[in-house]
Amino acid sequence: MRDFISYKKSLEILNNIKIPKSVTKRVFISDAIGQVLAKDIVADHNSPEFPTSGMDGYAIKFEDINSDFLEIIDKNPAGFVVEKSVESKTCIKTFTGSLMPQGSDTLVPIENVEVINNKIKITKPVPFGFAVRNIGENYKKDEILIKAGTIIGFSEIGVLASLNIPQIDIFIKPLIAVASTGSEILDLGVEKTNNAQIRSSNHLTLEALFKSNGADVLQMGPVEDDIKTITIFFETALQKSDIVVTTGGVSVGDYDFVQDVIKDKLKAEVLFHGVSIKPGMHILVALKDEKIIIALPGFAYSSTITAILYVLPLIYRFRKANERLPIIKAKINQDFKKTQNKTIFTACNVEYKNSEYIIDFVGKKSGTSAILTNMLGNPALLIQDENSEDIKAGDLVDILLLNNLK
Repeated sequence: MRDFISYKKSLEILNNIKIPKSVTKRVFISDAIGQVLAKDIVADHNSPEFPTSGMDGYAIKFEDINSDFLEIIDKNPAGFVVEKSVESKTCIKTFTGSLMPQGSDTLVPIENVEVINNKIKITKPVPFGFAVRNIGENYKKDEILIKAGTIIGFSEIGVLASLNIPQIDIFIKPLIAVASTGSEILDLGVEKTNNAQIRSSNHLTLEALFKSNGADVLQMGPVEDDIKTITIFFETALQKSDIVVTTGGVSVGDYDFVQDVIKDKLKAEVLFHGVSIKPGMHILVALKDEKIIIALPGFAYSSTITAILYVLPLIYRFRKANERLPIIKAKINQDFKKTQNKTIFTACNVEYKNSEYIIDFVGKKSGTSAILTNMLGNPALLIQDENSEDIKAGDLVDILLLNNLK
């Protein structure tokens, strides 16, 4: 009889797995969306480099703010350097983004002046330095603007472009080999030959989950449930990938060959096999030649939940990204009993209302760990620790936001 470890202990073991040194590559910034930055981005100049106008108006000396009239001596379009300087009792019409002319220190907006012939009368004074963007207002030379580990988005692209950086170093994504096992499962498009056969969705569900959370996937499809075929699959997958993830074949049945291959054929180092969680208690995690093997249960809901709990944190560590599973507090709207002495993950609905998250179980089906449709809609997972008590309506509980996974 196997000894089942606690969920907390399984996470400690998972977090202690040594991740290989990450490999980087250089890409054009337009190809870097969603990738993880490998090196700090440091400003090589001030922005702006010179005092700059923040709006359309008239550049003046502040000492002239209460003068009756100021003579307009030139215009200063953006992208040009005006040759004239602002002297006493003069001004230069200046546009948004233009360098402030020499001698000026304040900009009076167009709507604050009255133009009479070639002069302006200031009808609404402004404070000293108004609408002037000072040197380094955006960023200063040698300032770290984007830290390594940042996931590149549109704002990072904008900053990189402003720095004239066309290429950056990113961490290469981990490659995960995925397969579902079982002689009873059929791939898409394959016709049934008997009523005992079922359609395999696990390998495609996990491929989508892993890709959308920052991994590359080697899809190896359904694998027939016999020792030789499963052994060949593992040998091939381990050669090509960083992590191998399977579904099915880890329970206690006569035909659960995945665990036998991992332990007896591969001689892998089993870190744990069996965790006191629901669903997914028969999960197996092992190491083989510094590659990670995660064998998940065969039921669709179980395999998906355990993939979220155990594989996604590994992806985050491979990516060197500052990512965590989105676990937050929410208010529950009904009593909810603790049924087993395990850490239990229960599908629920979540809504953000009146500045708080609220969960309910309307439309969620109870039954086996095969009900993947419970993850549709606005789903979350209610987390009940193995030592927790029954939950009362109105209590704050821990939930994992499934739609906040990428």
